[in-house]
Amino acid sequence: MAFDGVTIANIVKELNDTLLGGRIYKIAQPEADELLLTVKVNGGQKRLFISAGASLPLIYLTENNKPSPLTAPSFCMLLRKHLQNARITGITQPGLERIVQIEMEHLNELGDLCSKTLIVEIMGKHSNIIFVNDENIIIDSIKHISGMVSSVREVLPGRAYFIPETQEKENPLAVEREAFIHTVHRKTMPVYKALYGTYTGISPVLSQEICFRAGLDGDYSTASLGEDHLRRLADAFFSVMDGVKNGSFQPNIVYEHSVPVEFAAFTLTMYEDGERRSFDSVSTLLEQYYAQKNAVTRIRQKSVDLRKIVQTALERNVKKYDLQIKQMKDTEKKDKYKVYGELLNTYGYNVEPGAKSMTALNYYTDEEIKIPLDPTLSPSENAKKYFEKYNKLKRTYEALSELTLEVKAEIEHLESISASLDIALAEEDLVQIKEELIESGYIRRKGGTRKAKITSRPFHYISSDGFHIYVGKNNYQNEELTFKFASGSDWWFHAKGMPGSHVIVKSGGKELPDRTFEEAARLAAYYSRAREQDKAEIDYTEKKNVKKPNGAKPGFVIYHTNFSMTIDSDISSLQLVLD
Repeated sequence: MAFDGVTIANIVKELNDTLLGGRIYKIAQPEADELLLTVKVNGGQKRLFISAGASLPLIYLTENNKPSPLTAPSFCMLLRKHLQNARITGITQPGLERIVQIEMEHLNELGDLCSKTLIVEIMGKHSNIIFVNDENIIIDSIKHISGMVSSVREVLPGRAYFIPETQEKENPLAVEREAFIHTVHRKTMPVYKALYGTYTGISPVLSQEICFRAGLDGDYSTASLGEDHLRRLADAFFSVMDGVKNGSFQPNIVYEHSVPVEFAAFTLTMYEDGERRSFDSVSTLLEQYYAQKNAVTRIRQKSVDLRKIVQTALERNVKKYDLQIKQMKDTEKKDKYKVYGELLNTYGYNVEPGAKSMTALNYYTDEEIKIPLDPTLSPSENAKKYFEKYNKLKRTYEALSELTLEVKAEIEHLESISASLDIALAEEDLVQIKEELIESGYIRRKGGTRKAKITSRPFHYISSDGFHIYVGKNNYQNEELTFKFASGSDWWFHAKGMPGSHVIVKSGGKELPDRTFEEAARLAAYYSRAREQDKAEIDYTEKKNVKKPNGAKPGFVIYHTNFSMTIDSDISSLQLVLD
């Protein structure tokens, strides 16, 4: 979600509750576009992280420290000169702009009390941290913007600071109800676009949420709204704005399949089926959201090479398998050629020289059959030719019968590795997958390189009834869980007919309640290719019924005695244990 003005309002409230009256103790600049302020407050210290990075501008409280360069940058040195031990007297946000103004008092060299303001602009690629005096004159900024870069506003020492009005938007905190209804109704565009296009600080996601709360489809045109629709839209809009004014925020993150997809300062009710987690602190939310987002992105980037290797091998084997199946289809003619040869040997004496065909009774089916002949060959020579075709196709069929099984097994193996890459959450998970690709011959082990140390462990859950459930992250873990970790009376779960994790429930010799069976089945559905489906069929059986064929690929098993159930992949109620 965009770091919108409503989120900034939540941040400003939290900073006022936490930092107001505190004194600046340390100022650091870990990166060229970042500041880390340590503030002494009653009861200890707080750290305020500020980033003006073009890709991810942020401001939030954190408990984490970041290493700083040995020589502080000039902007950092300037702030230290002016703000060391300065007292925070106010933290404000103009309207719902994406701007935080931190006002501070300090003593100058003569001992006189002076006021300065640190302005944090969270505006995407235009984000900046600007230091101004009590007359709103820029002392310095973390990024210098000259007239050659921006025709709207220069951000340079000595220039007057002002908020650029590049878009004609209104302050949603100051709008009147009738004016709101009139303004929205006269815009001929989708309702949600009319909201975020008219008022500052509102993101597209929050616009859609307001429409949802009003019981409207945000993609409907404003021109189609009746009086009742407009009234409900106004009710929802002003309910959110009243929440901003009163500071009654409900910061929350919405997850889909354990991956954070959106966050907001108010509950996103439009995600009815998504897993939602609420936070007492918007700073904690932001830190966790972007840490998790970055972790997912980082793993995706780290796994690109492995995915490319798997995908290339998979495409090659699928093409090979399709060609083999086509060749197998061609061998279906072999039995016909055998019958032709036998009938020619039996009835060929009746064929006149130079005949192009022969009609004979097929004693296998009691039907007459027409056999094409080469007129330059005798009946016995034609029969020999058909037997040669039969024997050639028979050999091809026997060879392909084995090859197609091997290639199909390889495809299933590669698909299971691809599924393992999809559920990898950390770099150590990728290490074991890469090791499997090396041992399978898809990656060459560099000369002198030792086998990688494996630190990845299976997922560990506890069911609602207190039973321990383990989920393999890859084929090696699946095999170890099933054949080394699980005992005969433990229960084994797997998505039917598709790549997925082995799920083991440690029974401890007890009978499992129905709820535990269902929760384990949900885990098997979630950690498989069935994750995106509404329902998945899950096979389950006692571990003693699961066998591994000789020479089978890692993680491949067979079983003949099992139960099945169809279930969804919602695991939001399950507790993941961090071992």
